[in-house]
Amino acid sequence: MSLDADAIVDRRRLRRKLTFWRVAAVVIVLVAVGFGVAMLTPGSGIKPGDEAIARIRIQGLIRGNQERVEALERLGRSNAKAVIVHLDSPGGTTAGSEQLYDALRNLQSKKPMVVVVDGLAASGAYIAALASDHIIAHDTSLVGSIGVLFQFPNFSEVLKTIGIKVEEIKSSPLKAAPNGFEPTSPEARAAIDAIVQDSYAWFKNLVKTRRKLDDTELAKVADGRVFTGRQGVPLRLVDELGNERTALAWLEKEKKIPASTRVRDYSLEPRFRELSFLHVAAWGFDAAGWSTLARRVDTWAGTEAVERLNLDGLLALWHPSASN
Repeated sequence: MSLDADAIVDRRRLRRKLTFWRVAAVVIVLVAVGFGVAMLTPGSGIKPGDEAIARIRIQGLIRGNQERVEALERLGRSNAKAVIVHLDSPGGTTAGSEQLYDALRNLQSKKPMVVVVDGLAASGAYIAALASDHIIAHDTSLVGSIGVLFQFPNFSEVLKTIGIKVEEIKSSPLKAAPNGFEPTSPEARAAIDAIVQDSYAWFKNLVKTRRKLDDTELAKVADGRVFTGRQGVPLRLVDELGNERTALAWLEKEKKIPASTRVRDYSLEPRFRELSFLHVAAWGFDAAGWSTLARRVDTWAGTEAVERLNLDGLLALWHPSASN
Protein backbone atom coordinates (compact mmCIF):
# COMPACT_ATOMS: atom_id res chain seq x y z
CA MET A 1 0.00 0.00 0.00
CA SER A 2 2.87 2.33 0.87
CA LEU A 3 4.57 1.51 -2.44
CA ASP A 4 1.42 2.37 -4.35
CA ALA A 5 1.19 5.73 -2.58
CA ASP A 6 4.83 6.52 -3.33
CA ALA A 7 4.32 5.58 -6.99
CA ILE A 8 1.29 7.87 -7.22
CA VAL A 9 3.26 10.75 -5.67
CA ASP A 10 6.19 10.14 -8.05
CA ARG A 11 3.81 9.97 -11.00
CA ARG A 12 2.18 13.27 -10.02
CA ARG A 13 5.58 14.89 -9.53
CA LEU A 14 6.70 13.64 -12.96
CA ARG A 15 3.47 14.93 -14.52
CA ARG A 16 4.02 18.38 -12.98
CA LYS A 17 7.61 18.47 -14.31
CA LEU A 18 6.44 17.37 -17.74
CA THR A 19 3.75 20.07 -17.75
CA PHE A 20 6.32 22.68 -16.71
CA TRP A 21 8.71 21.75 -19.52
CA ARG A 22 5.90 21.66 -22.07
CA VAL A 23 4.83 25.16 -21.09
CA ALA A 24 8.47 26.31 -21.08
CA ALA A 25 8.99 24.85 -24.55
CA VAL A 26 5.91 26.68 -25.88
CA VAL A 27 7.12 29.96 -24.34
CA ILE A 28 10.59 29.49 -25.82
CA VAL A 29 9.13 28.79 -29.27
CA LEU A 30 6.87 31.87 -29.05
CA VAL A 31 9.78 34.05 -27.99
CA ALA A 32 11.95 32.64 -30.79
CA VAL A 33 9.22 33.22 -33.37
CA GLY A 34 8.70 36.77 -32.14
CA PHE A 35 12.43 37.41 -32.25
CA GLY A 36 12.67 35.91 -35.73
CA VAL A 37 9.81 38.04 -37.03
CA ALA A 38 11.45 41.14 -35.58
CA MET A 39 14.78 40.27 -37.17
CA LEU A 40 13.22 39.42 -40.53
CA THR A 41 11.17 42.63 -40.63
CA PRO A 42 13.11 45.60 -42.03
CA GLY A 43 12.75 48.81 -40.11
CA SER A 44 12.06 47.36 -36.68
CA GLY A 45 14.60 49.55 -34.86
CA ILE A 46 12.36 52.50 -33.90
CA LYS A 47 9.61 51.60 -31.46
CA PRO A 48 6.25 53.43 -31.12
CA GLY A 49 6.73 56.52 -28.99
CA ASP A 50 10.50 56.45 -29.50
CA GLU A 51 11.72 59.95 -30.38
CA ALA A 52 15.31 59.06 -31.09
CA ILE A 53 17.29 60.00 -34.17
CA ALA A 54 17.28 57.10 -36.63
CA ARG A 55 20.59 55.87 -38.03
CA ILE A 56 20.35 53.98 -41.31
CA ARG A 57 23.16 52.41 -43.34
CA ILE A 58 23.38 52.02 -47.10
CA GLN A 59 26.29 49.80 -48.04
CA GLY A 60 27.41 47.69 -50.98
CA LEU A 61 25.86 47.63 -54.43
CA ILE A 62 22.56 49.41 -54.92
CA ARG A 63 19.77 47.59 -56.75
CA GLY A 64 16.01 47.91 -56.83
CA ASN A 65 14.67 46.89 -53.42
CA GLN A 66 10.99 47.28 -52.55
CA GLU A 67 11.54 46.07 -48.97
CA ARG A 68 13.95 48.97 -48.43
CA VAL A 69 11.40 51.43 -49.86
CA GLU A 70 8.72 50.12 -47.50
CA ALA A 71 11.11 50.28 -44.53
CA LEU A 72 11.85 53.94 -45.34
CA GLU A 73 8.12 54.64 -45.60
CA ARG A 74 7.61 53.15 -42.13
CA LEU A 75 10.44 55.29 -40.82
CA GLY A 76 8.68 58.35 -42.26
CA ARG A 77 5.58 57.46 -40.24
CA SER A 78 7.53 56.84 -37.03
CA ASN A 79 8.28 59.27 -34.19
CA ALA A 80 11.95 59.53 -35.13
CA LYS A 81 13.05 63.15 -34.83
CA ALA A 82 15.57 63.01 -37.68
CA VAL A 83 17.56 60.60 -39.84
CA ILE A 84 21.32 60.17 -40.23
CA VAL A 85 22.19 58.19 -43.37
CA HIS A 86 25.60 56.48 -43.37
CA LEU A 87 26.72 55.83 -46.94
CA ASP A 88 29.47 53.48 -48.09
CA SER A 89 28.73 52.29 -51.62
CA PRO A 90 30.22 52.40 -55.12
CA GLY A 91 26.72 52.77 -56.62
CA GLY A 92 24.77 50.24 -58.61
CA THR A 93 22.04 50.21 -61.25
CA THR A 94 20.62 53.57 -62.33
CA ALA A 95 17.05 52.36 -61.76
CA GLY A 96 17.87 51.05 -58.27
CA SER A 97 19.67 54.29 -57.40
CA GLU A 98 16.75 56.36 -58.63
CA GLN A 99 14.33 54.25 -56.59
CA LEU A 100 16.46 54.76 -53.48
CA TYR A 101 16.76 58.50 -54.16
CA ASP A 102 12.99 58.86 -54.51
CA ALA A 103 12.39 56.92 -51.27
CA LEU A 104 14.93 59.05 -49.39
CA ARG A 105 13.46 62.26 -50.81
CA ASN A 106 10.04 61.17 -49.61
CA LEU A 107 11.53 60.51 -46.17
CA GLN A 108 13.40 63.84 -46.22
CA SER A 109 10.11 65.66 -46.78
CA LYS A 110 8.96 64.29 -43.39
CA LYS A 111 12.16 64.11 -41.32
CA PRO A 112 15.32 66.25 -41.24
CA MET A 113 18.01 64.20 -42.96
CA VAL A 114 21.79 64.38 -43.08
CA VAL A 115 24.17 62.07 -44.95
CA VAL A 116 27.53 60.96 -43.57
CA VAL A 117 29.85 59.46 -46.20
CA ASP A 118 31.82 56.83 -44.29
CA GLY A 119 34.09 55.75 -47.11
CA LEU A 120 32.50 55.97 -50.53
CA ALA A 121 29.48 57.64 -52.08
CA ALA A 122 30.15 57.30 -55.76
CA SER A 123 27.89 57.30 -58.79
CA GLY A 124 24.51 55.79 -57.80
CA ALA A 125 25.40 56.19 -54.11
CA TYR A 126 25.99 59.90 -54.69
CA ILE A 127 22.54 60.02 -56.30
CA ALA A 128 21.20 58.72 -52.98
CA ALA A 129 23.23 61.33 -51.06
CA LEU A 130 21.58 64.10 -53.10
CA ALA A 131 18.28 63.36 -51.36
CA SER A 132 19.50 64.79 -48.05
CA ASP A 133 19.49 68.29 -46.56
CA HIS A 134 23.20 68.15 -45.80
CA ILE A 135 26.18 66.00 -46.92
CA ILE A 136 29.11 65.37 -44.57
CA ALA A 137 32.23 63.40 -45.55
CA HIS A 138 35.54 62.44 -44.00
CA ASP A 139 38.62 64.13 -45.42
CA THR A 140 39.56 60.99 -47.35
CA SER A 141 36.07 59.78 -48.27
CA LEU A 142 35.43 59.47 -52.00
CA VAL A 143 32.44 61.16 -53.62
CA GLY A 144 31.25 61.94 -57.13
CA SER A 145 31.82 59.68 -60.14
CA ILE A 146 28.98 61.47 -61.88
CA GLY A 147 28.39 59.35 -64.95
CA VAL A 148 26.66 56.32 -66.42
CA LEU A 149 28.06 53.04 -67.71
CA PHE A 150 26.81 50.31 -70.04
CA GLN A 151 29.10 47.28 -70.26
CA PHE A 152 28.66 44.07 -72.19
CA PRO A 153 31.03 41.23 -73.13
CA ASN A 154 31.63 40.35 -76.76
CA PHE A 155 32.61 36.77 -77.55
CA SER A 156 32.50 37.01 -81.35
CA GLU A 157 36.27 36.60 -81.88
CA VAL A 158 36.45 33.62 -79.52
CA LEU A 159 33.51 31.94 -81.24
CA LYS A 160 35.13 32.53 -84.61
CA THR A 161 38.37 30.93 -83.38
CA ILE A 162 36.70 27.76 -82.14
CA GLY A 163 34.33 27.56 -85.10
CA ILE A 164 30.99 28.26 -83.42
CA LYS A 165 28.37 30.45 -85.04
CA VAL A 166 25.23 31.60 -83.24
CA GLU A 167 22.33 32.05 -85.64
CA GLU A 168 19.24 34.07 -84.89
CA ILE A 169 16.01 35.28 -86.40
CA LYS A 170 14.71 38.58 -85.02
CA SER A 171 12.04 41.09 -85.86
CA SER A 172 14.41 44.03 -86.42
CA PRO A 173 18.19 44.70 -86.52
CA LEU A 174 18.25 46.37 -83.08
CA LYS A 175 16.27 43.68 -81.26
CA ALA A 176 18.42 42.20 -78.42
CA ALA A 177 21.41 44.29 -79.47
CA PRO A 178 24.14 44.03 -78.38
CA ASN A 179 24.07 40.26 -78.00
CA GLY A 180 27.76 39.50 -77.46
CA PHE A 181 27.86 36.83 -80.18
CA GLU A 182 28.57 39.16 -83.09
CA PRO A 183 30.38 42.47 -83.59
CA THR A 184 28.29 45.41 -82.40
CA SER A 185 26.88 47.32 -85.36
CA PRO A 186 27.21 51.12 -85.56
CA GLU A 187 23.41 51.36 -85.27
CA ALA A 188 23.34 49.30 -82.08
CA ARG A 189 26.23 51.27 -80.60
CA ALA A 190 24.44 54.55 -81.40
CA ALA A 191 21.24 53.30 -79.76
CA ILE A 192 23.09 52.32 -76.59
CA ASP A 193 24.96 55.62 -76.57
CA ALA A 194 21.64 57.48 -76.74
CA ILE A 195 20.46 55.59 -73.63
CA VAL A 196 23.69 56.37 -71.77
CA GLN A 197 23.61 60.04 -72.71
CA ASP A 198 19.96 60.41 -71.70
CA SER A 199 20.61 58.90 -68.27
CA TYR A 200 23.79 60.98 -67.93
CA ALA A 201 21.83 64.16 -68.65
CA TRP A 202 19.30 63.16 -65.96
CA PHE A 203 22.11 62.53 -63.45
CA LYS A 204 23.82 65.85 -64.19
CA ASN A 205 20.57 67.79 -63.90
CA LEU A 206 19.91 66.14 -60.54
CA VAL A 207 23.34 67.22 -59.28
CA LYS A 208 22.90 70.72 -60.69
CA THR A 209 19.48 71.17 -59.09
CA ARG A 210 20.14 69.60 -55.68
CA ARG A 211 23.62 71.12 -55.21
CA LYS A 212 22.66 74.46 -56.79
CA LEU A 213 25.51 74.52 -59.32
CA ASP A 214 25.78 76.61 -62.45
CA ASP A 215 26.92 75.10 -65.75
CA THR A 216 30.57 75.96 -65.17
CA GLU A 217 30.58 74.44 -61.69
CA LEU A 218 28.78 71.35 -62.96
CA ALA A 219 31.30 70.83 -65.77
CA LYS A 220 34.12 70.66 -63.19
CA VAL A 221 32.59 67.70 -61.36
CA ALA A 222 30.62 65.78 -64.00
CA ASP A 223 33.42 64.11 -65.99
CA GLY A 224 33.16 60.80 -64.14
CA ARG A 225 36.03 61.20 -61.71
CA VAL A 226 35.82 60.78 -57.94
CA PHE A 227 36.92 63.42 -55.44
CA THR A 228 38.05 63.23 -51.84
CA GLY A 229 35.91 64.84 -49.18
CA ARG A 230 38.44 67.67 -48.91
CA GLN A 231 38.21 68.30 -52.67
CA GLY A 232 34.43 67.97 -52.60
CA VAL A 233 33.81 70.88 -50.21
CA PRO A 234 35.02 73.75 -52.49
CA LEU A 235 33.40 71.97 -55.45
CA ARG A 236 30.12 71.95 -53.43
CA LEU A 237 29.63 68.23 -53.75
CA VAL A 238 30.02 68.07 -49.95
CA ASP A 239 28.79 70.60 -47.38
CA GLU A 240 31.36 69.98 -44.65
CA LEU A 241 33.93 67.55 -43.34
CA GLY A 242 33.29 65.45 -40.26
CA ASN A 243 31.46 62.41 -38.93
CA GLU A 244 28.29 61.51 -37.04
CA ARG A 245 29.07 63.99 -34.27
CA THR A 246 29.23 66.68 -36.96
CA ALA A 247 25.83 65.53 -38.20
CA LEU A 248 24.38 65.81 -34.68
CA ALA A 249 25.82 69.29 -34.29
CA TRP A 250 24.26 70.33 -37.62
CA LEU A 251 20.87 68.94 -36.60
CA GLU A 252 21.06 70.90 -33.36
CA LYS A 253 22.07 74.14 -35.06
CA GLU A 254 19.80 73.99 -38.12
CA LYS A 255 16.86 71.84 -36.99
CA LYS A 256 16.85 72.57 -33.23
CA ILE A 257 17.22 68.88 -32.35
CA PRO A 258 19.47 68.51 -29.28
CA ALA A 259 22.78 66.82 -30.06
CA SER A 260 22.24 64.75 -26.91
CA THR A 261 19.25 62.99 -28.51
CA ARG A 262 19.74 59.24 -28.57
CA VAL A 263 20.68 57.74 -31.94
CA ARG A 264 19.22 54.33 -32.70
CA ASP A 265 19.99 51.97 -35.58
CA TYR A 266 17.12 51.40 -37.98
CA SER A 267 17.56 48.39 -40.26
CA LEU A 268 16.49 48.66 -43.90
CA GLU A 269 17.10 44.99 -44.63
CA PRO A 270 15.99 41.73 -42.97
CA ARG A 271 18.94 40.54 -40.90
CA PHE A 272 18.56 36.95 -42.11
CA ARG A 273 17.76 37.75 -45.73
CA GLU A 274 20.20 35.19 -47.13
CA LEU A 275 19.70 32.63 -44.31
CA SER A 276 23.06 31.05 -45.02
CA PHE A 277 25.16 29.57 -42.23
CA LEU A 278 27.84 32.25 -42.58
CA HIS A 279 25.34 35.12 -42.46
CA VAL A 280 23.75 33.69 -39.31
CA ALA A 281 27.22 33.22 -37.79
CA ALA A 282 28.12 36.80 -38.70
CA TRP A 283 25.00 38.05 -36.97
CA GLY A 284 25.87 36.02 -33.87
CA PHE A 285 29.39 37.47 -33.71
CA ASP A 286 27.98 40.99 -34.20
CA ALA A 287 25.46 40.47 -31.40
CA ALA A 288 28.29 39.27 -29.14
CA GLY A 289 30.21 42.50 -29.81
CA TRP A 290 32.81 41.01 -32.18
CA SER A 291 31.94 43.33 -35.06
CA THR A 292 35.30 43.00 -36.85
CA LEU A 293 35.04 39.21 -36.95
CA ALA A 294 31.39 39.53 -38.02
CA ARG A 295 32.35 41.68 -41.00
CA ARG A 296 35.02 39.19 -42.08
CA VAL A 297 32.64 36.25 -41.85
CA ASP A 298 29.99 38.18 -43.78
CA THR A 299 32.56 38.91 -46.48
CA TRP A 300 33.41 35.19 -46.69
CA ALA A 301 29.72 34.56 -47.27
CA GLY A 302 30.21 36.13 -50.69
CA THR A 303 27.28 38.54 -50.51
CA GLU A 304 28.79 41.20 -52.71
CA ALA A 305 30.11 38.67 -55.23
CA VAL A 306 26.57 37.33 -55.64
CA GLU A 307 25.18 40.85 -55.86
CA ARG A 308 27.60 41.70 -58.66
CA LEU A 309 26.33 38.76 -60.69
CA ASN A 310 22.79 40.10 -60.31
CA LEU A 311 23.55 43.59 -61.62
CA ASP A 312 21.60 43.98 -64.83
CA GLY A 313 21.03 46.99 -67.04
CA LEU A 314 22.45 50.51 -67.01
CA LEU A 315 24.95 51.13 -64.20
CA ALA A 316 25.80 54.17 -62.13
CA LEU A 317 28.76 52.43 -60.55
CA TRP A 318 32.36 53.32 -59.68
CA HIS A 319 35.12 50.71 -59.96
CA PRO A 320 32.86 47.61 -60.11
CA SER A 321 35.72 45.13 -59.70
CA ALA A 322 36.94 46.52 -56.35
CA SER A 323 35.83 45.15 -52.99
CA ASN A 324 34.71 47.55 -50.27
